[in-house]
Amino acid sequence: MPEPLENPLYYLHNFRQVLDWLAQRYADLLDAEEAHFIQQFDRLPQASQALLVRLVMRKGVHFRAGKLNYPEIGCAHAAARPLKALGWVDDQCLLGFDELFGLLQKGELLGAFQPWIEQPKGKKADWLEQLAPQFDERRCFAHWCPELDDVLYSVTVMDLCDRLRLMFFGNLHQDWSEFVLADLGIYTYEKVEFCAQSRGLRSRDDVLGFLFLHQCQQAFESAQALDSVLAQIATLQTDNPWLEKRRAKLLFQVGQSCERSAELALAEQIYRACAYPGARARLIRVLERQEDYAQAMALACAAHEAPESPAEQQHLLRVLPRLRRKLGAPAVPKAKPRDVTRLDLALPPPPPSMAVEYCVQAHLSEPDAPVYYVENGLINSLFGLLCWEAIFAPLPGAFFHPFQRGPADLHSEDFHQRRASLFAACLEQLQDDRYKHTIRQRYVDKWGIQSPFVFWNLLSEELLEQALACLPAEHLRCWFERLLLDIRANRAGMPDLIQFWPAQKTYRMIEVKGPGDRLQDNQLRWLEFCGEYQMPVTVCYVRWAQSA
Repeated sequence: MPEPLENPLYYLHNFRQVLDWLAQRYADLLDAEEAHFIQQFDRLPQASQALLVRLVMRKGVHFRAGKLNYPEIGCAHAAARPLKALGWVDDQCLLGFDELFGLLQKGELLGAFQPWIEQPKGKKADWLEQLAPQFDERRCFAHWCPELDDVLYSVTVMDLCDRLRLMFFGNLHQDWSEFVLADLGIYTYEKVEFCAQSRGLRSRDDVLGFLFLHQCQQAFESAQALDSVLAQIATLQTDNPWLEKRRAKLLFQVGQSCERSAELALAEQIYRACAYPGARARLIRVLERQEDYAQAMALACAAHEAPESPAEQQHLLRVLPRLRRKLGAPAVPKAKPRDVTRLDLALPPPPPSMAVEYCVQAHLSEPDAPVYYVENGLINSLFGLLCWEAIFAPLPGAFFHPFQRGPADLHSEDFHQRRASLFAACLEQLQDDRYKHTIRQRYVDKWGIQSPFVFWNLLSEELLEQALACLPAEHLRCWFERLLLDIRANRAGMPDLIQFWPAQKTYRMIEVKGPGDRLQDNQLRWLEFCGEYQMPVTVCYVRWAQSA
């Protein structure tokens, strides 16, 4: 197969791949219109197929024939005729004035509407505001602009094609360029073995529910009334756990929007019924803002007894003293924070483009004790390599298509639970030196393949070998198990630097804070964790030394 940019019809090849994939994987879930489209598309002349795909991949639904210049397609009018016969392209579509306005250049607008334009040298946007009230009817392009020797083609199957794309990718933020980036070798994806049991969408009702939630998301993002959006979301009936998680996430987003607009009663109602992680903490916050301190305290105490995550636990440690004060209850003595080794450095001011972490790295690094800037990259990468098979297991709702960087349920609260036996088998290798062999072999076998954990641009062979030599297996197990507790929260906030002493097979992590910077919540949680398990970590505070 030629490289995509060498093959002028690469985009058609990619589109056919999607249709073939859907026909094979979701044939039993396609409705009559979708199945008919796939069948009829295959029977079209190649030029007609190519033209339709070119239009579908562009923005909007209206396209002027005079601007459709594709050498590999040839005459756009000839290619469009079979599409018109199927009703997939319309050359008589009625346009509102604002739609027409977006299709015409400034000179063309001036030629067509000069008698009505008060300021011919004005801005195009000003013309629209002035002219729109005078032209409120809908006409086809030829009637709007009879003097222009051009034809307008309007795609009538754009929603259907978006529906197919949504079914293929499992979202609409990925588009057809994914194919090109993969074919060019810019991105490489793990080859996951798909089977019928691994499908996230199991029935036509699941497909319709998926599309319905997407419409609700669009309604929310287009600033529709929140009570209307909530009423729509509430009508969804589904027994699909993956869809229920998507609904919970959307409800959580709506709740946050209510908070921002001070619709606190509505936010409270949403959070009480929302199972998305973090909803309980938001509910406590909303009750406090409504001065319902007794309810907020009762909920905070219940959450403190069984926190859903370390992040919630940390949040409660700040909330509970405040609520006690507001209720007039006696203060509870604060737990003394764990001591962390501190290093103060006065360094020469760096060049404007040099980050403070690199200044500290250069200052502390020695030939027999190298320092690497790793931040979240090293521990995540080692975890991703050791647990590759568990991460990319083809579970239901995890993988929809061949262009996923990781499983779709990565941040779900049951991500680990659904793969518990697989992760246990991976971590069991830490009991002896098997883990080193696995990590080294995966580093070679999977090099460059997209992963939500592995930072290929950071993980050099030298860094990998020093990490395997100096990081104790029991520390790796602790880090990896903490990652699995809450991947969203815990794969960030790790110390910026790591220093190795290869001769002694020891290390230390270094969190760097420049002038005026302070430790963030997730960093504090990692420091507390490292202190609990006697992992060597230092917080380095930097100030810029004054020149003489």
